[in-house]
Amino acid sequence: MQRALFFICIGAFLFSCKQNKQVSQVTAVQYDSAYQSAVFTDAARAEKIKQTFEVVDKIFRDYADSNHLPGVAYGIVVDGKLIYKGSIGYTDVEKKIPVTSSSLFRIASMSKSFTCLAILKLRDEGKLNLDDPAYLYIPELKNLKYPTADAPPITIRHLMTHGAGFPEDNPWGDRQLADTDKDLLEMIGKQLSFSNAPGIAFEYSNLGFALQGKIITEVTGIPYQDYIRKNIFEPLGMKTTTYEYGDVAPEKLAHGYRWLNNKWNEEELLHDTKEGSWGAMGALISSIDEFANYMGLHLSAWPANNAADNGPIKRSSVREMHHPWRWNGFNPNYKFPNGRVCAATAAYCYGLGWMKDCEGKTYIAHSGGLPGFGSQWRIMPDYGIGIVSFANRTYSPMGYVNLKVLDTIIKLAGLKPMELPPSKILEQRKNDLIKILPDWNNAEQSGIFAENFFPDNPIDTLKKYAKELFAKAGKNLVIKEMKAENQLRGSFIIEGEKINIEIYFTLSPENPAMIQAFRIREVIKEKK
Repeated sequence: MQRALFFICIGAFLFSCKQNKQVSQVTAVQYDSAYQSAVFTDAARAEKIKQTFEVVDKIFRDYADSNHLPGVAYGIVVDGKLIYKGSIGYTDVEKKIPVTSSSLFRIASMSKSFTCLAILKLRDEGKLNLDDPAYLYIPELKNLKYPTADAPPITIRHLMTHGAGFPEDNPWGDRQLADTDKDLLEMIGKQLSFSNAPGIAFEYSNLGFALQGKIITEVTGIPYQDYIRKNIFEPLGMKTTTYEYGDVAPEKLAHGYRWLNNKWNEEELLHDTKEGSWGAMGALISSIDEFANYMGLHLSAWPANNAADNGPIKRSSVREMHHPWRWNGFNPNYKFPNGRVCAATAAYCYGLGWMKDCEGKTYIAHSGGLPGFGSQWRIMPDYGIGIVSFANRTYSPMGYVNLKVLDTIIKLAGLKPMELPPSKILEQRKNDLIKILPDWNNAEQSGIFAENFFPDNPIDTLKKYAKELFAKAGKNLVIKEMKAENQLRGSFIIEGEKINIEIYFTLSPENPAMIQAFRIREVIKEKK
């Protein structure tokens, strides 16, 4: 598919943890019921977001006008629910059929994450392993001639992360939708061309996702379209979402257009076939109303929590999809739509893109583009918010406007990411420390420190530095709340008359967790 701007950058290289079919079926049943999940602390957050919708509408209207978009549909999802939707223009220019939130657009490469979700579901059921050679499921791949003698066999994980060594195949891949599996296997039989050895580089490959579609079909014994419909669409209430445009009611179907010679020229819609697997890379057709349900599934995976896990796929597997598996680039001068420069790094996940900017904001996204269509969805799990937009103009870059809208909402609404409440053990160790500071009396006999602590931190030095800081702080000390980084690490402030003191500590993995590292330092006192 035409690779649109998924805004994705750095991550871990490859996760090489070996799985096996028996282990993948084991479900962890032990967990800490005291685990504290991150929460939003602004009770007025939802109302603040709603106050931005008029601005959002204007951004989309201006973008549609300046980019000659015949029709646009968009939606904003917050905390798993579609809270706002808008539409502009027409699905059929000739008949003047207006776009609505139930209009069905071809969303192209946004299809890819559904394919990976199906692969992960099969993995969770013990029916395949991500590090299996792909030739176990497509025997024709066994005879591939790799570009180097030391090349590893292509694995399913390589296919999911655009790491199989195939060349970027836009726009060639866009024209393969109607090809059958017979065509696909014949092409493999004639040998494939490689741009890299497998496993060493990111290169966007629609072919890699067609092969995943074929693997799903082989493992399940039914067309991958049917498997995804039954196991993903139906549980999520996506009743009209489909791969083949012939299945769509004519009054609901968005026609695709190319802007050429100052007019819209209708593009021929491409068929999908159950005898083929290419649609796994980009044939999907959906609406804002239904795709929002899918976005809700992804947002509901964050943060990790103890609630019942009743989705069509485990929350942990959805979070695994969001991991930056294959690094894709770093731009120190990345410019946001509002003009600010903020370095960003990107990676590819499983059928999704990942980006983290200089402010620490994380974005999960994927765009789609085909002749006649352009689309994108983007979520920010830490902020519980996401946006999706579809347009019916060839390769319309919806990633740009989506990023602009999210950026605008966060700024206007003053949104903050989720905050992690301190765990019980963090609070306990904080209170333990308060009792012994600043004198460190009987600290070595207190039983709250790990065995490494005092060999690493001589008690005389601890006493000297703490007494100096507390004396400098003055009287009327005020102990502030614990700020957790995770379940076993955090800090708190002691406010003094003259200076503030920060206490930071991290706990050991033993049970009960002990203080293994400690830092005390002066911090700048905030001006009132």
